[in-house]
Parts: sequence; C-alpha cells; structure tokens
Amino acid sequence: MMSSPLEGGRPAAVLLGCALLIGVGGAGGVWFAAGHYRPLLDQANEKATACVTARDNLSGLAAEQGKALGDLTMAANERQARVEQAAREAKASADLDYAAANRLQQERTGGDQCAAATSIIDKELGL
Repeated sequence: MMSSPLEGGRPAAVLLGCALLIGVGGAGGVWFAAGHYRPLLDQANEKATACVTARDNLSGLAAEQGKALGDLTMAANERQARVEQAAREAKASADLDYAAANRLQQERTGGDQCAAATSIIDKELGL
C-alpha cells in the first residue's frame, strides 16, 4: 500500500483546523462575555464614581463641621472667661453693698425702725 503525499500532512491540517476552531471559539467567547459584562462594568463604574463624589462631599462637610465645632468651643471658652470676670466684679460690688447693709443694721436710730431703715437706704442709694 502506498501512501499519498497528502496523507502525511493530514494530521498537521487537522491540528491546524482544531487550533483555528479553538481560536474562533475563544474570540467568540470573549466577544459574548464583553457584550454581557460591559454594561455591568459601566454600571459599577458609575456607582463607584457616585460613591467617591459622596465620600468627598461628606469629607468636606465633616471638615466644615469640625471647624465650626472648634469655633463654638473657643466662643464658649471666651464666654466662660467673661462670665467669671463678671461674677468676680458682681461679688466685689455685692461685698460693698453687703458692708453697707451691715452698717445700716448696726446704726440704730430712734423712732420707727421701718421708717429709719427706709430713710437710711434712700440716703445710701442717693434718692
């Protein structure tokens, strides 16, 4: 039996044909997968962009809020210092009034005590 010269190239042609079919199948699979997953990837990218934008916005708001909180704390400390100063001044003023009231109580005048107290208080207040 004699073999023809083409028979020796037949396994190579079959292998080449199989490789070609595998290549075409792989390319088709990639094309179908891209068609299926591209919209999903685009949607995910849009959501990721929206999340990044929201995160940046919230980060900016948190920074503003932190600054405002710091400003409020400083203002509260300043008010506290003014209140303490006013309390010291009020106590000093009250001490003078308390001393004047004690003097009034120690002074005894004749007659009606209510009228005398009213007269001394009016004199002390400059009325």
